[in-house]
Amino acid sequence: MSLTQPVVSDHQLARLLQIGIVLEEVVEARAAKHAEETSGAHEQAVLDLLAHAETESAEHRRQLEALIDDLEADTVPFEEIEMLVEAQYEADKDFDGVLYDQLCNEETAYKFYDDLIEAIEASDVTFTIDRKRLLAVLSDIREDEAEGVEDVTDLMEDYQ
Repeated sequence: MSLTQPVVSDHQLARLLQIGIVLEEVVEARAAKHAEETSGAHEQAVLDLLAHAETESAEHRRQLEALIDDLEADTVPFEEIEMLVEAQYEADKDFDGVLYDQLCNEETAYKFYDDLIEAIEASDVTFTIDRKRLLAVLSDIREDEAEGVEDVTDLMEDYQ
């Protein structure tokens, strides 16, 4: 399954939306883990950023799950992803490391949604889900991710 080609079926669309859910779950779990371990200079600003990222990712996940429900496909439970992240990902406790990780998360999510929107727009398939609604939800999420990139870079610049 590639985002360099048009989306050709409901099944492929559901799988791509599930990838988005997993991406959001990982971002949510990482932000929570970083928040648990953040200390030192600029702590409150970083904690606020992480709390916002965690809340936003949870909302994005709910939006993607609602789209998948319309396609009648299953999603990966958040608890499974959270345990995987906890077992395999150790958050960098360094201030810059936390922000760079968050920046990477936001940029990765933005690029995924940008590519997904492009692949859907390039498709001439009629999905069982309303295309305008699908693209509106994904565009809103992409915009949130772009704002997240800006928020992280602004915070990084404030503390240089």
